[in-house]
Amino acid sequence: MGRTVFSDAAVWDAPGGARRATVVVEGNRITDVAPAGTPVEARRDDRVVDLGGRTVLPGLVTCHFHASYHELGSTPAPFGLEEPPALQAVRAVNNLGLAVRAGFTGAVSAGAPHGIDAAMKLAIDEGAVVGPRLLAGSHDISSTGHANDESFPWYWDVRARGALRCCDGPDEFRKAVREEVKAGAEIIKLFVTGGHGTMRSSELTEIGPDELRAAVDAAHQRGVLIRGHIANREALLDAVAAGVDVVDHGDGMDDECIDRLAEAGTFVVPSQLFPARLYEIMGAALGFTDAMKVGVEEALAMLRRAHDGGVRLLLGDDYGAIGFPHGQYADELDFYVREAGMTAAEVLGWATVNGAALLGRDDLGTIAPGQLADLVVVDGDPLADVALLRDPARLLAVVKDGAFVTDDLPAPRPASVG
Repeated sequence: MGRTVFSDAAVWDAPGGARRATVVVEGNRITDVAPAGTPVEARRDDRVVDLGGRTVLPGLVTCHFHASYHELGSTPAPFGLEEPPALQAVRAVNNLGLAVRAGFTGAVSAGAPHGIDAAMKLAIDEGAVVGPRLLAGSHDISSTGHANDESFPWYWDVRARGALRCCDGPDEFRKAVREEVKAGAEIIKLFVTGGHGTMRSSELTEIGPDELRAAVDAAHQRGVLIRGHIANREALLDAVAAGVDVVDHGDGMDDECIDRLAEAGTFVVPSQLFPARLYEIMGAALGFTDAMKVGVEEALAMLRRAHDGGVRLLLGDDYGAIGFPHGQYADELDFYVREAGMTAAEVLGWATVNGAALLGRDDLGTIAPGQLADLVVVDGDPLADVALLRDPARLLAVVKDGAFVTDDLPAPRPASVG
């Protein structure tokens, strides 16, 4: 099979910045990134695409992904038991396809019921399903009566597990983590506090320190990551001290938290777009008070300080929750530029270099010889207007592992590269 040669490309990645270059892909790797004007020896079977200054980005990574969610919260039923598991799996297939076609060639789960994530990962890896590189998640693990467990008390006699796994005491948490890993989870999800989209106060911490440490230790002993839904300052500091790898939401973050997060190298997924949008659409109808709106504003105000303080921030949010459909993943980029004062280059760095780091891949997230060919070709300059990535018509091609997932590129010209 011949090479793909992207000539006259406006190449961008976080380490190298913007530059004009020719990018050569052979097999699943980038083999050359030649500066503009440097001749590239053409081969007869090359596909040469003159991009005319269009942008080439590394593939993006969404790091808080619920593949099976669909209008979650709109149906009064136990969490994860709202629909038949087979239907949830079919929806996951669709949503994973939406993600990769939107330029997100990597995804990290933030939890899924019924072992769906592990099955999706196997299906993607064997080519049965089109989707991103997936880090499979677990049930949501927390204590009995936690925010999601208590949401439907009239279903007290339901025995099926759904999306939740309730534990009490270090031994139960340790065993739960081990069983989730056995079932295929590569990242464990804990509900450490209420708040942030749940009907319980963010000040309520729902896992004790000994339970938290037992869960973290069990995950790391099995070589998997662990993340936590955390929406208050004290719980955040406890989680960092315990070794949690990813803090979801991070409401209540302050300067001390920023220092600890940066020192530990802990990732943070702010995921503030969902509560902001839900408040706009529904407001107090679902219990989202003005105080919660202020909480979102305060969280957004901390992001500049967190970024500048060295915290490894990530993209990802609760797509598939009520009023927040899958497919709009690039909205976050524009949201953080408009509402948190970030630059396009900074949030693209969250979605590329930082996302690749969470995936544990040093051969993703940049555009350089030897890197895996996960690329997005954009008609326009997303550094000048990151909202371009919200428009599917602007995404001319998505390449994952050297293969085209989508391809609306200009017609190739004869194999002669100048």
